[in-house]
Amino acid sequence: MKKLLIALLLITSVSTFAQADKILGTWLNEPKDAKIEVYKKGDKYFGKIIWLSQNVGPNGESPKLDVNNEDEKLRSRPIVGINILKDLEWDEDDNEWDDGEIYDPRSGSTYSLYAKLEDASTLFLKGYIGFAMIGRSTTWTRVK
Repeated sequence: MKKLLIALLLITSVSTFAQADKILGTWLNEPKDAKIEVYKKGDKYFGKIIWLSQNVGPNGESPKLDVNNEDEKLRSRPIVGINILKDLEWDEDDNEWDDGEIYDPRSGSTYSLYAKLEDASTLFLKGYIGFAMIGRSTTWTRVK
């Protein structure tokens, strides 16, 4: 009986991790002008920009820089390579990733974040300040 219980716990754990890792991969943002690679570090999920369709700044030079960042010291860093998703955690009860943050290079602002798969190729993200009811949402598409 003890071995059966341990086996069931292991199967449940493997199933939970498999579900949680479905967010991993490369995603195209809603305007289709950036690709974000979602990866796992420890038990948290992160996402960094790996491609921009228009990687040219207002001055006509490449690469496009993080000029709108609220932190003046970060305004000279290239946007490609920035981690825009941070510290997402899998919430098995709600079947979503939450307690993370998303950085918007267009505005230079950071928001609280939760994300949920609508299907295998569609990721819904909601960035908010304070309450999740008020905020902005976007949908990303998996890159094959």
